Amino acid sequence: MNITSYTDSNRSSLAERYRLGDLQVLELLGSHPAEERSWESRAAYLDDTTDKRAELRRVAEAIQAYHRQLPSCAETEKSLGKLREGALVVVGGQQAGLFGGSLLIYYKALSVIQAARDAERRLSRPVVPVFWIAGEDHDFDEANHVNVQSPGGEARRIRIERPEGPRLAVSRTPLSAEMWSAALQELAAQLPDSEFKPQVLERLQSHVSDAPSLSLAFARLLADWFGKQGLLLLDADDPNLRALEGPMFRELIARSDDLETALKAGEGRVLEQGFKLQAETAPGSANLFLHHEQGRLLLHKDEGRFIDRRGIVSHSREEMLELTDRRPDLLSTNALTRPLMQDYLLPVLATVLGPAEIAYWAILGPSFREFGMKMPIVLPRQSFTYIEPTVAGLLDKYSLTVKQAIEDWETLRAEWLGKQDEWKLDEQFRQVKEQFLVLYEPIMKTVSGLQPGLTRLADGNRDRILEQISYLEARSADAIAKRHDSSLRQWDRIRQSLSPLAKPQERVYGTVHFWNRYGPSWLSLWHDVPFEAIGGHRLVDGLQNV
Repeated sequence: MNITSYTDSNRSSLAERYRLGDLQVLELLGSHPAEERSWESRAAYLDDTTDKRAELRRVAEAIQAYHRQLPSCAETEKSLGKLREGALVVVGGQQAGLFGGSLLIYYKALSVIQAARDAERRLSRPVVPVFWIAGEDHDFDEANHVNVQSPGGEARRIRIERPEGPRLAVSRTPLSAEMWSAALQELAAQLPDSEFKPQVLERLQSHVSDAPSLSLAFARLLADWFGKQGLLLLDADDPNLRALEGPMFRELIARSDDLETALKAGEGRVLEQGFKLQAETAPGSANLFLHHEQGRLLLHKDEGRFIDRRGIVSHSREEMLELTDRRPDLLSTNALTRPLMQDYLLPVLATVLGPAEIAYWAILGPSFREFGMKMPIVLPRQSFTYIEPTVAGLLDKYSLTVKQAIEDWETLRAEWLGKQDEWKLDEQFRQVKEQFLVLYEPIMKTVSGLQPGLTRLADGNRDRILEQISYLEARSADAIAKRHDSSLRQWDRIRQSLSPLAKPQERVYGTVHFWNRYGPSWLSLWHDVPFEAIGGHRLVDGLQNV
């Protein structure tokens, strides 16, 4: 296994400056994982504030009830036992993804597990990994797809269309057996054949045989992949957890104006340091949603009432507060209040975040303080590009580094193809065009002098001749390319693997693609990749035993 760092070209981003320990950015996020005292201080704070959070035993019971729907293993039960006994947690979360979603989700769960182990070693006390599935989100299009590389090498998207009707939370969106069957058939058609393909498809079928929601099917697959690592899974929309969140919802509603002021203060701090806001809060936002038969409705404040923009609901503050006792399952956090709820529900030692998440967490310091909380340690998600064995060989063949292949592929491919032109056609055609223009110039002057109207005709005639020369040049270039078609396909293979659709590999291809190609051992071997508490992007090759 070979692991090397990949230097981020955008070293001025808020997330990257935080990762590298920039003191200005640390003021926004409060601590840094590279500092040992951050871990000790956070653990001591959590020990002193147990009574300000939900009862951990009941939280563990809710998570245990949720896990009854998932594949089980002894390691998961051990984690639940630790949690019941007061273990601290490392948390990371994500919207669900069809058939496991993109690789970055796998890497985030891996980061959560490795960070919990690292923290347990640092502090000599139990620390449990928890993955928070954002099943309350209603953006179905973020969850309903996965990309794989087809047998022809192209990135192909498999998706489940959202059922007709209101835009409900993903966990509340019913899917039929027919929908799941069609998605599996499409996946089977697009995945390249391999010795592992039948087992992959069989395992996926076992998770959706009862036509679950996208979130539940996703949780089952993560439990399959990470259960033996002791990863606990929860759905933010789980009614058993909602029943425990009422007191925090009450605070968020009763002090909604204070929260809005704190968020604006946080935005001001970020702007003062010269960063752009990841997402600006809207004036009057309640920063909460309400689950309704017409969909998940974003709430705003208007003259003391909580309303949605479509005019479907209008509740007084008292009515909203009543819901926190009577129907907390109707309430839902947004991206800015979910971190506060997470901290109320669990003893969060650290949270694993991607770059965009770090950017919006940077405004939350005043909000945490407003509610008597301290922000947990922010851990940048570990990021990887996997170099497949065949691609590693092609990089050597064409004397390319991974960085060159990702950042300068088009230029280098064109340069390589140009070097295959033993006839120097570029130069020959350039000379022909120049000589033609020289020879044609006297004719242009002569015919223009004969009759002014011929000038336009001469111009058009010249341009058509140049166009025909260029056409021949293009056909000649195509002929050269066809002579080297096999090599150009290899160049394309490099691009399609390392930077599909001109995007990072981890944001395009699904884990299921590599699971199918290299088998379950490929998934397991990621646990041997050394943990980096400050994250960063790394290149990994030699990660196979096939």
